[in-house]
Amino acid sequence: MKAGVVVFPGSNCDSDVYSVLKELGADVKYIWHGEDKIDVDLLVLPGGFSYGDYLRCGAIARFSKILEGIYDYVENGGYVIGICNGFQILTELKLLPGALLKNMDLKFICSDCILEVSNDNTFFSRLYKKGERVNFPIAHGEGNYYADDETLKELERNNQIVFRYVNNPNGSRNDIAGIINKKGNVLGMMPHPERRASSLLGGTDGIRLFKGMIESFK
Repeated sequence: MKAGVVVFPGSNCDSDVYSVLKELGADVKYIWHGEDKIDVDLLVLPGGFSYGDYLRCGAIARFSKILEGIYDYVENGGYVIGICNGFQILTELKLLPGALLKNMDLKFICSDCILEVSNDNTFFSRLYKKGERVNFPIAHGEGNYYADDETLKELERNNQIVFRYVNNPNGSRNDIAGIINKKGNVLGMMPHPERRASSLLGGTDGIRLFKGMIESFK
């Protein structure tokens, strides 16, 4: 599998995701935000503070040159995962519905977080079991997922909710921690699986997400 990790000014989890994919055998490279060609099987929008989170999280990054072709890329079956700031960028691009608001207590939260797998039948979650609980850390100030009632009903009806918070830390509606698009090739999630991909990091719950994606191409 060929993977590309986009680097924006302010990215700080790009090397983490790169290292995990590299160690698992993926053909992975960094892609500078100013490049104009997406020539990989999997595009990763990593966590961080793209463009300093000016205006609002992801609002400037969505206009980066590398993302100009992302709509065609997704339409043609390319896979995208956006983690934390990457999820925020995906909602700004309207590739995923809803928005990420300030946490309900208006504070930045950095802690372990227990999630429940709501959909194990996706390209991203195929090595988990529905109902399984996993620990992916969170680190965000604006991770409070919001969507209107009709959108939430549609997400539930289409089984687009992949991960939910067990003890909702930020006020997200329907305990949503991660969702996919209707086509199933775009995932956005606030928690960080790359920070639970090694026992040296405190656990390995996150490594199966990356293994599952890579094994899909074998």
